[in-house]
Amino acid sequence: MQFFSSLLSPIEDILHFVLQALYTITSAVGLDSYGAAIVLLTILIKMILYPLTVKQVRSMKAMQELSPKMKKIQEKYKDNPKVLQQKIGALYKESGVNPLAGCLPLLVQMPILMGMYYALYNFTYPSPEAAQFLWLPTMSEPDPLYILPVLSALTTFLQQKQTTTEMNGQMKIMMTVMPLFIGYISLSFPSGLVLYWVTMNLVQIGQQWWMYRRDDKIEDKKEKEKA
Repeated sequence: MQFFSSLLSPIEDILHFVLQALYTITSAVGLDSYGAAIVLLTILIKMILYPLTVKQVRSMKAMQELSPKMKKIQEKYKDNPKVLQQKIGALYKESGVNPLAGCLPLLVQMPILMGMYYALYNFTYPSPEAAQFLWLPTMSEPDPLYILPVLSALTTFLQQKQTTTEMNGQMKIMMTVMPLFIGYISLSFPSGLVLYWVTMNLVQIGQQWWMYRRDDKIEDKKEKEKA
């Protein structure tokens, strides 16, 4: 953990600087809490990373649409691994899908998201008032009412469900286990960090809804033009 913290130190310093600047702005308008600054910083990061999110989500969607065809190929050539690889490669090429296209945006985002984690995990608030937010007496400690842990599990589940259409047994288990795990560890995490996670999930859900809505409109327009 110490190694990653040192490696991400430059990103952490930048995020601390931006967080302080946002706190200055929110304080000027009467929101004298770092909670509002954390929410704004999370939204800002997600907006900056939106083009990468689009590529990642569209790649995942394309892979899911190919899933039925891939299952047929896997069943047909399960005893011939070499031909199986060739057929799957041909399917990717024919469909214009790169299975690694969804990985690169995620890899680019990870240092920023991890930097945000370290920036908030041991964040020192300048005053007790600045550490308060809504029902939270202090964001440096876990949520005493368990509202944020529940929201972290719920929003994680909704965000996963939104991007997953067809699920096998393992994916169904993961969709249940992952939100529960996130909710469980959120019970002991500082509230400021969990607030960041919940906000990030909510923005992600909103962005994905907008992407799918726009793509559906484009598809409907193409269908009408063909007709």
